[in-house]
Amino acid sequence: MRISLPRIGLGGAPLGNMFHPLSEAAADATLQAAWDAGFRYYDVSPHYGAGLAEQRFGRLLSGKPRDEFVLSTKVGRLLQPASAPENAKPFVDELPNKRVPDYSADGARRSIEDSLERLGVDRLDVVFIHDVSEDQWGPQWRDYFQQAMSGAAKGLTEMREQGLIRGWGLGVNLVEPCRMALEQADPDVFLLAGRYSLLDHREALETLFPRCLERGVGIVVGGPFNSGVLAGGDHFEYDRIPDEIRDRKARLDQVAQRFGVDLRAAAIHFCLAHPAVLSTIPGTANPARPAQYMGYYQARVPAEFWQALKHEGLLGEDVPVPA
Repeated sequence: MRISLPRIGLGGAPLGNMFHPLSEAAADATLQAAWDAGFRYYDVSPHYGAGLAEQRFGRLLSGKPRDEFVLSTKVGRLLQPASAPENAKPFVDELPNKRVPDYSADGARRSIEDSLERLGVDRLDVVFIHDVSEDQWGPQWRDYFQQAMSGAAKGLTEMREQGLIRGWGLGVNLVEPCRMALEQADPDVFLLAGRYSLLDHREALETLFPRCLERGVGIVVGGPFNSGVLAGGDHFEYDRIPDEIRDRKARLDQVAQRFGVDLRAAAIHFCLAHPAVLSTIPGTANPARPAQYMGYYQARVPAEFWQALKHEGLLGEDVPVPA
């Protein structure tokens, strides 16, 4: 793989008031708990709370030695001061900033400069071009994608060659833009959210990951719990849980209970079993969770559990599982 990353990191979306408002004290406590639990990879974005998540991460990370952690953020939306928060779904109680789509090379550089200021650090390790996908922009998404390939992608490639960043890629919720980026650009890593999990993995497994392995392009799995459903939450893909997903989750729970496995631990280990996957980054706004997540990562999941999932048709025979 072109770059290496810690195997588990902290996803930043919940710290931008995703779904629910979060006090500054709770945000600080959550981030401190993550540091204390041993998390050393942090992923964030200007989109999360319109700058709020970056600001919160900055309060912790600006006081830590820069060589002791890995940091990624995203480009594609510039933030401009506004008279009131946008509160763009799924975020609430955001900072009063307006998002302006900009996937140009200059826009990417400006976005990075703004992020560095909010984060209080002097450099980034990885930069993801954020949300160049149909779920975000509808039919217009291909226009934004092409702007990104001719603009931000080239600018980030230059920054990598200059040693200003270690690598770049896309940060998206869909597989197709990643496949297209492999054909048109020279990425190092993709952050793919929600598309490689116990509940949803077939498209990535068949159409993206083999190409990534051929090119040495790594994967960061975002949303290993699919917005919370695999951790007992009430969201799937940032929305209500469909009945078929609820039924599949219940079947997974039954197998997990039979083998005494915590399904949250299984969700993390499943993501990391594929050789293309560098890291997974569960997110939280609860100070108790980081230590639990690290415990799931360190837990042992018996081979018999994975065999049972395949036997019951919950995983295909070709799906990589932990040895």
